[in-house]
Amino acid sequence: MGRIQLSDVRKDFGAVKIINGVSLDIQDGEFAVFVGPSGCGKSTLLRLIAGLEDLTSGHILIDGKDVSQVGPAQRGLAMVFQSYALYPHMSVRGNIAFALKMAKQPTEVIDAKVKKAAATLNLTDYLDRKPRQLSGGQRQRVAIGRAIVREPKAFLFDEPLSNLDAALRVQMRLEIGDLHHALKTTMIYVTHDQVEAMTMATKIVVLDRGSVAQVGSPLELYNRPNGLFVARFIGSPTMNIVEGEPATKRGAVSIGVRPEHLEISTSQGEWKTRVRLAEHLGSDTFIYVDGDKLGHLTVRVDGEAAVKPGDAVYLTPREDRVHKFNKDGRRVD
Repeated sequence: MGRIQLSDVRKDFGAVKIINGVSLDIQDGEFAVFVGPSGCGKSTLLRLIAGLEDLTSGHILIDGKDVSQVGPAQRGLAMVFQSYALYPHMSVRGNIAFALKMAKQPTEVIDAKVKKAAATLNLTDYLDRKPRQLSGGQRQRVAIGRAIVREPKAFLFDEPLSNLDAALRVQMRLEIGDLHHALKTTMIYVTHDQVEAMTMATKIVVLDRGSVAQVGSPLELYNRPNGLFVARFIGSPTMNIVEGEPATKRGAVSIGVRPEHLEISTSQGEWKTRVRLAEHLGSDTFIYVDGDKLGHLTVRVDGEAAVKPGDAVYLTPREDRVHKFNKDGRRVD
């Protein structure tokens, strides 16, 4: 079991309020991702769950038990950090087995758990190597293996892929996703990268200045952001936000349209714009335009789009895909 509940959790550092009354319910087996810009409190919230920081107020429950005053070692959780934190003098086998040896588990039990974790993470052929002989991705897998053998109630990941290059990040996203599918254990994952959040999570928690801005599945947040903050943060490229007459005629202070929901024409349309740049990426083309009072907009079309800087183009938003927001930046249905 690995249900984790937060009730009005708060954390202050002196006069500075970091976490402002967060309440969440993460069900057993969910893959929850905490996402938000730097300084929003996501890593602090994870450390509160782990017991590495003391609560200012509120409660944290694991499987119905209040662990707010319980130390990290007694919470039954395993944490994987951004830095691999491996012992350089130990082999892969020794690193994975370390916590089990400290717990004085029988040798045969340790060997069986290490072999199983290594097989799961494709590390069997590397068990006798030292960390310096491994790639960054392999080192991170060793750190995950060290967590797996503890058989925790939940895994806590604190930006574990930040030190890897782009290709390795994609590969590790797949591997962590496979691991969650295989183990079916609760996972909480912190990242500032909304692409990681969209591709890995079953539940996304968007944080803004220590508060929860919105909770939902990736597609719920993408298709129905509850305000401008989430609308701008979730999605790559980001949502286009337009104010003025195009918004007021739709009964809103501002409207949002995702790049793929703008129809483009060289002859007619609602908004006349001019191409600044066209990025041809093969399967897609991102067209960046300027539209007088509209500001800068991004359009996503297929990879064969034949446009160039300086071209005049007309844009028309799909009305069923227009997001409306009021003066407070909240969604208007």
